[in-house]
Amino acid sequence: METLFGPYGVEWLNLLVRWLHLITGIAWIGASFYFVWLDNSIRPPKPGSPLAKKGVMGELWAVHGGGFYNPQKYLVAPAELPEDLHWFKWEAYATWLSGFAMLFIVYYFNASAMMIDKNVADLSSLQAVAVGLGTLAGGWLVYDTLCKTALAEKPAVLGTVMFVLIVGAAYVLTHTLSGRAAYIHVGAMIGTMMVGNVLFVIIPGQRKLVDAMAKGESPDPVYGKRAKVRSVHNNYFTLPVLLIMISNHYAMTYSHAYSWLVLAAIMAAGVLIRHFFNLRHAGKVSPAFPIAGVVLLAGVAVAIAPAPRKAVAAPAAVVATADADGHAAPAAGGAAAGGAAPAAPASLSSVQQVVTQRCASCHSATPTQAGFASAPGGVMLDTEAQVKQHAAKIYQRAVQNKDMPLANMTHMTDAERQLIGTWFETSAN
Repeated sequence: METLFGPYGVEWLNLLVRWLHLITGIAWIGASFYFVWLDNSIRPPKPGSPLAKKGVMGELWAVHGGGFYNPQKYLVAPAELPEDLHWFKWEAYATWLSGFAMLFIVYYFNASAMMIDKNVADLSSLQAVAVGLGTLAGGWLVYDTLCKTALAEKPAVLGTVMFVLIVGAAYVLTHTLSGRAAYIHVGAMIGTMMVGNVLFVIIPGQRKLVDAMAKGESPDPVYGKRAKVRSVHNNYFTLPVLLIMISNHYAMTYSHAYSWLVLAAIMAAGVLIRHFFNLRHAGKVSPAFPIAGVVLLAGVAVAIAPAPRKAVAAPAAVVATADADGHAAPAAGGAAAGGAAPAAPASLSSVQQVVTQRCASCHSATPTQAGFASAPGGVMLDTEAQVKQHAAKIYQRAVQNKDMPLANMTHMTDAERQLIGTWFETSAN
């Protein structure tokens, strides 16, 4: 039972909470996409028709799952309050709560490994967690305040300002936390804005409409308008958040020297593509938006592509020994006193020595690194055969992206990365 309260138990908790986060996220995003589509697709009834007299502002007919549906939207509210009224809120709440739990499980409980990169900023675990939590709270407060200013009447201007602020946050975070943690906290910040819209604006506004009807009063349409604005904001936030949710699998983005700019470009592409669909649902086809999004993504792919490495002789992996007086002495094959070590061929055995020293604390059948019960991604590097099997991954992560070892906790040197690169390019295949 002890193992259930150690890294193995945490891994199961990670799996189950991540699964829950995915399920609830699908439900929330699906509802968001559906209702924006519905708002853009409904058509007003004919003047003087029974629906128009009932206060219906739009309707549509749809067929799905073998049945016909006829959704109708009222201008403000129906004449009578329905007995059975469904609220769309728990999808949002459960998505944020499960995501916040994952921040603790994956990042905050293991901040030294997952959030801190000493080459970026020399933070303590407590400082890193404080930066993360402060980003979530600060992002919501700034966004909500801007939505209550005159900018709210200028959607394009407000959207531009928010985009600049989010990119600014990405810049600060990528210069404070590890690249992976920086990306995920930009996503968590946007997700917090989204759930804040539901919790503090959309649902309270809907409650005011319902309460007014229950009292026999005429509902104030301003609450519905505010809720609609925030709902549209959430719709545009969605694709950037989804990108960030999966970004931890793609180190080529968050490990780049200009990772904040890479993220900005990909988020902009998502917004452009989402805007195309929103316009299309309203009957306006503007192919320039998705074309611009695809061109932007292609441009990013080209811009961050790793440059071809010049094949050079790499130094042999050196294992220091000591003489009888305790002075360091070169290993076999090293230089004599006052001489330079001769270039050595990059052999699988020399690469295995580096991998064992720098990578196998995590990537092993029995990891020794705190917080890991099994090898990340199932990649084990205990034997030469396993190193050869995963040669392409090792090369990509250790040589091209240089994001592994994680936060370079095991201090892999540039010479060792060069050794791996030379071996892969000359001998691995």
